Amino acid sequence: MIGLTNAVVRFGNRCVLDQLSFSAERGRSLAILGPNGRGKTTALRAMLGFQALAAGTRTAPAVVGYVPQYASSNQSYKVLDAVVMGRAAGLGLFGQPSARDIAAARDALEQVGALRFAKERFDRLSGGERQLVLLARALATGSKVLVLDEPGSALDLNNQARLLRLLSALRAPRDRAIVFTTHDPNHALAAADDALLMLPDGPALFGPVAETIVPELLERLYGVPMRLVNLIGEDGTGQNAVLPAFAGRRAA
Repeated sequence: MIGLTNAVVRFGNRCVLDQLSFSAERGRSLAILGPNGRGKTTALRAMLGFQALAAGTRTAPAVVGYVPQYASSNQSYKVLDAVVMGRAAGLGLFGQPSARDIAAARDALEQVGALRFAKERFDRLSGGERQLVLLARALATGSKVLVLDEPGSALDLNNQARLLRLLSALRAPRDRAIVFTTHDPNHALAAADDALLMLPDGPALFGPVAETIVPELLERLYGVPMRLVNLIGEDGTGQNAVLPAFAGRRAA
């Protein structure tokens, strides 16, 4: 499990998080949504231990598989070496990767569909390809907690769909906790069980996706009218999607 209980974070006189509580249990996936500046990234950093709490507590395992929003594109490591770095916590101060560590890294790359990049340089990959490698590095840690900071923000629609399918596949065995931040409520519908809405006009709301990713709450969250529609998915079944009301408007 990973989460916060009654967490308070202050930057000077500004209270960014006030008595915030939420958790992601093993076997469940949590999406954190909110407008810019409301504290999504702060909540994620506090949960990971990167941001000090003024009050409250955090719960997290010793090792978390973390996928940052951005990675420097000037890292000249080979992809396989970059993923092996995810094994560092188990190597000790002067330890060297073993055949087992390298095998775990290769398995993680294969799991995300990026094994073909193993011998490529990380800095020569596209943004979407680098994101897959970072996800592989997080999986290579072996942690049962996976945390992603806006993993779809720099991806085109095709790569977003690919990422969401991958997150759904990782969720399917119900053997790990997954947390990700996003601006798109459809990402929560596609790959999350629960959602944390960082509302701009009151305390955050935490609950199942079916109860939180609904038009009336999303309108409070983003300040625009929202509509829930039902679309035919790839498997031929109906799937819910959320659209802002300005979608489809045309100038007179």
